[in-house]
Amino acid sequence: MGRAPFLAYGRQLLDADDIAAVVRVLEGDWLTGGPSVAEFERAFARAVGAPHAVACANGTAGLHMAAHAAGLGPGASAVVPSLTFLATANCARYVGAEVVFADVDPESGLLTPATFEAALARNAESGAPKPRAVLPVHLAGQTCDMVGIAQIAAQHGLVVIEDACHALGSKGEGPGAERDSIGACRRSAMAVFSFHPVKTITTGEGGMVTTADAALAASLRTFRNHGMERDPRAFVVAEQGFGPDGESNPWYYEMREPGFNYRLTDIACALGLSQLAKLARFAAARQRLAARYDARLAPLAPLVRPIAKNPWCDPVLHLYVALIDFATAGIDRGTVMRRLTQAGIGTQVHYLPVHRQPYYRDRYGALDLPGADSYYARCLSLPFHPGVTDADVDRVADALAAALAGRK
Repeated sequence: MGRAPFLAYGRQLLDADDIAAVVRVLEGDWLTGGPSVAEFERAFARAVGAPHAVACANGTAGLHMAAHAAGLGPGASAVVPSLTFLATANCARYVGAEVVFADVDPESGLLTPATFEAALARNAESGAPKPRAVLPVHLAGQTCDMVGIAQIAAQHGLVVIEDACHALGSKGEGPGAERDSIGACRRSAMAVFSFHPVKTITTGEGGMVTTADAALAASLRTFRNHGMERDPRAFVVAEQGFGPDGESNPWYYEMREPGFNYRLTDIACALGLSQLAKLARFAAARQRLAARYDARLAPLAPLVRPIAKNPWCDPVLHLYVALIDFATAGIDRGTVMRRLTQAGIGTQVHYLPVHRQPYYRDRYGALDLPGADSYYARCLSLPFHPGVTDADVDRVADALAAALAGRK
């Protein structure tokens, strides 16, 4: 009997109709800047219940666009949970703002109202620039308590930007709230999504920013296209923008501030439309796999436990994270990962707390964020995507038990 195929921790699932959708665009007239972009934006907005959706090159571009639209810049700062990918913090630095790192719940990895308030208090005592925004991260697909976070943000005059790059399809915003889809922006100014191949749907690379604010949507669209303004109603140099008859010059555009080329192609959007049509199927597969992992790992408790579940959240997990007490097991995480690799099983760590990164450590000094450090010390992401079968989950659980017991 041959060796079982290698199980990556995450990967895309593409069907023949996805490929056909891309081929239709390749055979058509528009590879970029065409109708598939607007169609994907409209479909995505409907899927999450948002009035506006703006497609962009990737989730990082979306975070940069949102930081700019929120008015972040020099002399301001943004509160960011340390347990996240680099881009959440970096987007503040892209626009010249500082970062105030917040701790997280050690069992879920999420920013909480308490850790948010603690970060605000620490920042006030330090005399650092006043926060203008907060970026709660829906880590692994679980949702933060947006009810509590939005209330605190309103009290302090902060803009709320959700980093929802892990959370497409997830619902629930906090205790007592309706289980709205993440991205509807009921309690935030903007929400940012990613379509990297390991995410719930993919466009190869790609992102989306949703908002309920038409002015923010307009700002996002301008910034993603070099800062170019083509709407005659917004022209500020009339003698250049309009002819003698008062009609706008058809070639004319203006730039009042530089933007970036953060556009998403029609090729990518065609794939995104095809994938989005399968969101319910992908979500159901992820929820079923999460339940299977919970059951198969239960015998390893308390040495191995899933992340804590928030009762208000109906998550579509992007990652299945096991919290492992490596110290009690008497084995280091690197050894466990290598043993699993030898068994044909890929794993990953999400994430090294960003406040530990050399750039931020040098900029802000050493920080004591015990929740983030505790979560990081124990977390291990296991293979989790719609291509994983129940038999694969069983294989992973058995291999993890063997690796922790010192067996290869």
